[in-house]
Amino acid sequence: MNIAERVKKILLQPKSEWQIIAAEKTTVAELYRSYIVLLAAIGPIASIIGMSIVGVSMPFVGTYRVTLSTSISHAVVNYALTLVGVYVLSLIINALASTFSGEKDSIQALKVAAYSSTAAWLAGIFALIPMLSLLGLVGLYSLYLLYLGLPALMKAPQEKAVIYTVVVVISAIVIFFIVGAISNAFISIPGSSMHMPGVPGIR
Repeated sequence: MNIAERVKKILLQPKSEWQIIAAEKTTVAELYRSYIVLLAAIGPIASIIGMSIVGVSMPFVGTYRVTLSTSISHAVVNYALTLVGVYVLSLIINALASTFSGEKDSIQALKVAAYSSTAAWLAGIFALIPMLSLLGLVGLYSLYLLYLGLPALMKAPQEKAVIYTVVVVISAIVIFFIVGAISNAFISIPGSSMHMPGVPGIR
């Protein structure tokens, strides 16, 4: 699989690409090795650069940069938990399949969890410049990819795809809120009392 081609097609031609993905034979190890570990690393790597080199602009304080060791610790924890989170999400997708008249298949469920996350992982590049972190909202396109992927891979009827997507999205929010909360525990920026899981470097 050409990763660049897969990214391009899942973003620009998702309906036809999901059909191709559905027919592919793969394993958990192959999915992680050829796609998940690479795409999921974008955000953590960008956050190291953004927090320790570019810095976070603080009103009346100036630009604050966390130590490299701190940003690396934050990134490593975030990355590791994200890899686990994708698998947990796939377990949820698979477990819910029959509830929405779909077919259980653990590999297909992992495909859905992985490939639908493409937009969100690519949006992690905005962590290079912390001030632009809100642009990471473009990663919400992943919700649309999930909506298309569930009926294509889990064989859920189209009329149940919306509610299936909603339930999976709620599960994903919980999972990655926890990921953000734990990884952000490694970051402390003076002058701010708020803790914002999912937004690197902001507490």
